[in-house]
Order: sequence, then C-alpha cells, then structure tokens
Amino acid sequence: MNPTNRHPIGSAMRRYRQLLTVVLFLAILFGVAEGFGLRDHLSLAYLQAQLTQHPLGGLLAFMALFALGNLIQIPGWVFLASAVLALGKLWGGVATYIAASASCIVTFVAVRAIGGDALQKLDNPTATRLLGHLHARPVGVIVALRTLFQTLPALNYTLALSGVGFRPYVLGTLLGLPLPIAAYCVFFDYLSRLWR
Repeated sequence: MNPTNRHPIGSAMRRYRQLLTVVLFLAILFGVAEGFGLRDHLSLAYLQAQLTQHPLGGLLAFMALFALGNLIQIPGWVFLASAVLALGKLWGGVATYIAASASCIVTFVAVRAIGGDALQKLDNPTATRLLGHLHARPVGVIVALRTLFQTLPALNYTLALSGVGFRPYVLGTLLGLPLPIAAYCVFFDYLSRLWR
C-alpha cells in the first residue's frame, strides 16, 4: 500500500497547511483591524488630512497605511482618491504609484513568507492550467492583471502564493499600475472639480 494513501486526511492537511496558515493570518489581521476600528478610521477624509497637514511625514504614513490597508482589505481607490484630492492629479498620482507599488511588494513578501507557493501544491486541474499560463509569461500576465485589477488584495495574495518569482512580480506590478492609476487620477480630479 502506498504510504501517501494510508492517511488521506493527513496528506490533504499537509498539502493545505500553508494555505490555511495564510487564511488564518489574514483573518486575525482583519479581526484585529476591525476590533480597533482601524478599517473605519482609514477613511478618505483622514488620509487626505494626513497628506495635506504633514507633507513628508504624511506621505510616509500614507505608504505604510496603504500597505496595511491592502492586507486588511481596504480598496486601493480610497488611497488614490485621497492623494488626488490632497496633492492634485499629478503629485497624487505619483504618490499613489509609489505607495501602491510598495504595498504590493510588502503584501507579496508577507504572504509568501507565510504561505510559500501553496497554490502550486493544489491538486486541481484548473489551478494548474492557470498557474501554467502565469509561469509561462509572468511579466505579461501580471501587467494585464494589474491593469485590470490594480492592487486588489485577493490578486496580491494569489500572486504571492502562486510560486511566481519576486523579480517578475515586481516588474509586472511596476509596468501594470501606471495606466489605471493615471485613469483614476483623471477621474477623481474631474469629480473634485465638479464638487467645487
């Protein structure tokens, strides 16, 4: 008898252990953020005030909060809108690009450290096929995904657990974020002019 078939539940648990650890980590982080009211505190008005009142320190805090926000499921558009409203279309876009890129890198490093390449260990033909496309052309696929989904937390977690290399991840992120960020900057700048 094959030893791997002797205890199928134990074998499945070993295969999914890293993935479950990531889910547990994110759930705890989300719970702590909810418990302390952090998710409610990171509002458009709060972020805009930080950037306006404390130019250098506010920018550093903005970057740190963007990274934390990405881990606790706060949409990136909140950060982008606050930067555009506080700094204008050009500088708000630059600040958001830097903060969003750093946030994606922080998420990748944190989730990869905990979960490794857990998605590659799944015994699922669909996952295998999708990961095959990603690994065949990692930079191109990541550019397309970033253009469509920007800093969507679920995308960050999936890419971190996919086994894709750090270098293609960063390159695809840096190349994929400018176009959607520029489009959002124009949109939020237009909305802010309408409200004046």
